[in-house]
Amino acid sequence: MSEKRKLHSFLMSKAEQMTEEWYEKLDKSDPSGVYSSTDPVEIKKLKGQNFAFHENAFRILIEEESEVMKRMESWILETTSDPELIDTPIEFIIREFMRTRDVYFGFIKEFVDANKESMTIESILYYYELIISITDQAIVWYTHERNRHLNEQLGFQKEVINTLSSPVIVLSDDTALLPIIGELDSDRAKLLLENTLEQCVAKGINKLYIDLSGMVMVDSIVAQQLLGLLQSLELIGVEPTLSGIRPEIALTAIKLGISFENVRITSKLSQAIQPC
Repeated sequence: MSEKRKLHSFLMSKAEQMTEEWYEKLDKSDPSGVYSSTDPVEIKKLKGQNFAFHENAFRILIEEESEVMKRMESWILETTSDPELIDTPIEFIIREFMRTRDVYFGFIKEFVDANKESMTIESILYYYELIISITDQAIVWYTHERNRHLNEQLGFQKEVINTLSSPVIVLSDDTALLPIIGELDSDRAKLLLENTLEQCVAKGINKLYIDLSGMVMVDSIVAQQLLGLLQSLELIGVEPTLSGIRPEIALTAIKLGISFENVRITSKLSQAIQPC
C-alpha cells in the first residue's frame, strides 16, 4: 500500500475520534448560532456534517483534486442551505473550519511520528500542504455559496415585500386604489408597473386611484417610470387619478419636464374618490 493510501486509511480510522474531539473543544458559549445549541438532534446533525467533511477532505490523498471538489460540492450546497448554519455568523463557521484543520494536523503528526523512519521531509510537508489547500478551498467556496444563497433569499424577500407594499385594493366592481408608500427605487418602480397592470386586467379595473401621500421621494428614473405607469394604464383602458402629490415630488416632476396634464389630480385621496 502506498504511503498516501496508508495516511488516508489512518485518518479515516480516526475520523469519528476527530469529530468527538472537535466537538468537545467547541466553544459552546457563542452568543448565537448552531454551535451553542443544546438540542441533541442538532448536535447529532452537526457532528454528522463534521464527519462528512472529513470523508471528503481526506479523499485528496487518493483522488484527483477535481474529483474531490465534486464530492465537496454536495456537502457545501447542503450545509449552506441548512437553516441553523444560515443563522450562524460566518466568522464562527470559518473559525470551525480552521479548528478542524488543526485537528487534522494533530493526527498527521501522530502518523508521521509512527512512520518517521520511512518518510521524508518533503513528503511530510506535502501532506500538510494538501490539507491546508483543501480546507482553504472549502472555506472560500463555502463563503461564496453562502453569500449567493443569502442574496437569493434577500432578493426573494424584497420581491415579496415590494409586491405586498403596492397592492391594488378593489373598492367596487371596476374601481380600485393603489397606495404607494415609502421609498420608490427603480427596481420597485419596475415591479410596481408590472404588478399594477396585471392586477388591473385580472380584476377588471376601469378606474384606479393612485395615492402618493405616503411616498418619500423619487429620482429621475422613478419619475419616468411613474409616468410610464400612467400611460400604460390608459393603453389598457384604465383611467388613473393621482392624489396626495407631495411638494418635493411635484418640484422634481417640473424640473424633469414631466407633465401630468392629461391625468386627473387631487390633493387628497378623499377628493379623488368623490364623483367628478
